[in-house]
Amino acid sequence: MTAFGRSFAFPGLAALTLAPCGSNSGASLDERNEALAIHLHKNDLPDGLNLGSVVAIDTETMGLNPMRDRLCVVQLSDGKGDAHLVQIAKGQKTAPNLERLLTDPAVLKLFHFGRFDIAALKQAFGVLTAPVWCTKIASKLIRTYTDRHGLKYLLMEYAAADVSKAQQTSDWGSVNLTEAQKDYAASDVLYLHKLKAALEAILIREDRLDLAQRCFDFLPTRAELDLLGWEEPNDLFHH
Repeated sequence: MTAFGRSFAFPGLAALTLAPCGSNSGASLDERNEALAIHLHKNDLPDGLNLGSVVAIDTETMGLNPMRDRLCVVQLSDGKGDAHLVQIAKGQKTAPNLERLLTDPAVLKLFHFGRFDIAALKQAFGVLTAPVWCTKIASKLIRTYTDRHGLKYLLMEYAAADVSKAQQTSDWGSVNLTEAQKDYAASDVLYLHKLKAALEAILIREDRLDLAQRCFDFLPTRAELDLLGWEEPNDLFHH
């Protein structure tokens, strides 16, 4: 693999339309009216970008095996409306600004199914993301009345958003992402702050916040175990 040179941001922005969270229940992203910006960057986040103390993060890869399938896109949001998409080139081993954020102890990294994303980021850049918070783990701890813990279901219930997953299995390794891919990638992070707030309130109500926090603290180690070969069906915690 070869390292790439100085990163740069694409000058163009892709528009994503949606309404403020909680309004226009059940509407799709395309049906909403408030335009938000999607910033597309090559290889790394731009210098000087401050995304705050809680950053929503998701990844897109060439497949579901982080040891085989390369990282292609990292999407991030500060929860205030904009999304930043970072395209990772084939063979790229470093992204200094992104790595600095991933390992910053003062910045909470917010995921949905963080186990996979943390592993993908570790495999790509060799850094372990922490501290973290995972909405899927939170959902499984408190929404024991259902087995529907996917992001699409959670956003419909807690953010009144109907997010399309049509682009989930598209070619994320393409040099030129489509507008549909950009919109999809952005939608995976734009609502996570609102979702965290809703799930955290229930964790507190059900006296499970401390248990959740201990799960979150263990999550980076769980991702490391996956990369070392102790994923399913070789899980250390099986009989």
